[in-house]
Amino acid sequence: RVQLVESGGGSVQSGGSLTLSCQASMYMACMGWFRQAPGKEREGVAATVTGRGSTYYADSVKGRFTISQDNAKKTLYLQMNSLKPEDTAMYYCAAKEGIDCYAGAWFVLNRYKYWGQGIEVTVSS
Repeated sequence: RVQLVESGGGSVQSGGSLTLSCQASMYMACMGWFRQAPGKEREGVAATVTGRGSTYYADSVKGRFTISQDNAKKTLYLQMNSLKPEDTAMYYCAAKEGIDCYAGAWFVLNRYKYWGQGIEVTVSS
C-alpha cells in the first residue's frame, strides 16, 4: 500500500506564498493535489504525469500555483503564490495507479487510489 504524507501547510496573509510537500512511500507517476474548503466538496487543484512532463491546473489556480515532482525523493510539491482567502482549505495529495494513470480525468476523485491525510492552509485577508 502506498502511503502519502503532506507537509508545509499553515497560515499566511493574502498575497503570500506557501509550498506544500507530499512524501510518497514509493514512486508514483501520476499524482495530484486536491482541496476541500469547509462546507464544500473536494476539488482538484493540480495534477502531473511524470515522464510526459504534463501538468494540469484548475482555472482558479492557473498562473498562481505550480505542481512539480522530485522523482528521486519521491516527493510531490505544490508551490502556491499570490494566495487568496478563497484558497483556504484542507489540501490533499493523491496518486493514481495502473491504467487510470494515463486515462485523463485528472480531477476526478475516484480515479485516485491513494490519498494523504490532508494538511490545512489558511489565508487571511
